[in-house]
Amino acid sequence: MTVDLVYAYAVLRRTPEAAAAVAPLRGVAGERVHLVEPATSAPPLAFAVGHVPAADYDEAPLQARLDDRLDWLESTVRSHHAVVTALAASGAAVLPLRHATVYPDEDTARQALDTRRAYFLSLLDRLTGHVELGVKIYAGPDVTPPEAGAESAPDPVTGLRAGRAYLALRRRRQRRNEQAWRTVAQAAARLTATAAALSADRVTHTPERGGPGGSALGTNVGNDAYLVPRDRVQAFRTGILAAAEGIPGLRVEVSGPWAPYSFALQPEPAP
Repeated sequence: MTVDLVYAYAVLRRTPEAAAAVAPLRGVAGERVHLVEPATSAPPLAFAVGHVPAADYDEAPLQARLDDRLDWLESTVRSHHAVVTALAASGAAVLPLRHATVYPDEDTARQALDTRRAYFLSLLDRLTGHVELGVKIYAGPDVTPPEAGAESAPDPVTGLRAGRAYLALRRRRQRRNEQAWRTVAQAAARLTATAAALSADRVTHTPERGGPGGSALGTNVGNDAYLVPRDRVQAFRTGILAAAEGIPGLRVEVSGPWAPYSFALQPEPAP
């Protein structure tokens, strides 16, 4: 006998529009996505869920796949994101759930939805009409963080005079780099303040280090997510890019709009 588990993608209000939005969707296992509602009728709330095989998504096999199957992980994350993106594109306020949020059956999912009803509804109220935009700030490849104590002794082969000339040149280069870095850091702080003024909330993520293309882009000095009213997305994007324009050594990327992953499930207040 095949045993299925219930994979939850997002929390949303139960409306005819939400039901229509999930109807054509397929999930991480190619399954049909549908709404699961709590037993009580009001206020309206639902999980978008699909039935997935326990052989893949039960605790032990899931952990094994997460540890050893990067290709599988990438595929399921993309499929999860596609479901959430489609729901958000319908205009509904959506609380994206973490990848691989799994319940043993629909009754357990309903119970979880009912238990956290007030919390979910408060988040939906906060996120209604908003989307997430990402802002990454880079110092150019030629501008690097200052190095402490980075002076060299005179070269014993070229002699004292050449060594002094080398040190003087190195100091001048260091001063130019330090000034450029201060300029970028100050500009990044102003740009962050501008983004905060144009948004409803901000979540600070850890700046990226290394990775494909990292050295070509420069040093990532800011990696933040902003909660922006849907009708102010273009104004936000224009304002950020205008604030960064003409600043030497500074590069800015604005991505999105996305479903508000960074703002969806904040730490729940203690009872």
